[in-house]
Amino acid sequence: MATVAKKYLEYVAEILNKTIDTQEEALENAAEIVSKSCENGGRFYVFGSGHSHMVAEEIYIRAGGLAYVRAILPPELMLHEMPNKSTWLERLDGYSEALLKLYKVDEKDTIMIVSNSGRNSVPVEMALGAKALGAKVIAMTSMEHSTQTTSRHKSGKKLYEIADVVLDNGAKKGDAAFYIEGLDTPTGPTSDAIGIALAQALIASTIDKLVRAGCDVPVFKSSNVDGADDYNNKLFDMYYGYWK
Repeated sequence: MATVAKKYLEYVAEILNKTIDTQEEALENAAEIVSKSCENGGRFYVFGSGHSHMVAEEIYIRAGGLAYVRAILPPELMLHEMPNKSTWLERLDGYSEALLKLYKVDEKDTIMIVSNSGRNSVPVEMALGAKALGAKVIAMTSMEHSTQTTSRHKSGKKLYEIADVVLDNGAKKGDAAFYIEGLDTPTGPTSDAIGIALAQALIASTIDKLVRAGCDVPVFKSSNVDGADDYNNKLFDMYYGYWK
């Protein structure tokens, strides 16, 4: 008889396999948008609030990562300051406008916004604001959840309804949906595990397109590999030593 741990891993694998079967075209379209931004002097911004910020952090300044990536990671929308802070702040109107100005997002850029429900004000406003600036928008969301809920933004829109491309992470409504016998409350969320896989697939596809276009592609090496520090420091100076 399989252990609960194995059953959960099989549950994640089932969702991942469905994602592989359904998201190839969306990943291709997203990579095309991101590669064009990079070729044209823009950047690939990535943003998520609460646990979604982990997807943004995963592709930002890491081994194998693309130096065109800039993560928008304001501490107040992450989880380490106090419980529920990011939950409440994510529902505030007007917050994203300030972030877009601070990070100087413009028409050359693409931004990926990660939100499992896609219903809260900050991610919705981030998408609307980025589109108004002429930037391309990629949404990473759960279509099952988002299509079964209402928007908390005054526009009445949800994230997937604004984006140029939608990546569906396949998560169930509420994300945690793995049941253990004897417990009524589900556990075992999947959005971050699948979201990270989608994000890394997007980066790999983008790098491939840039290489095929003849670009000199800036990809970070592991800082735990001898000689990588000098190599990476040059990328830091070139791509992060100035802001726009």
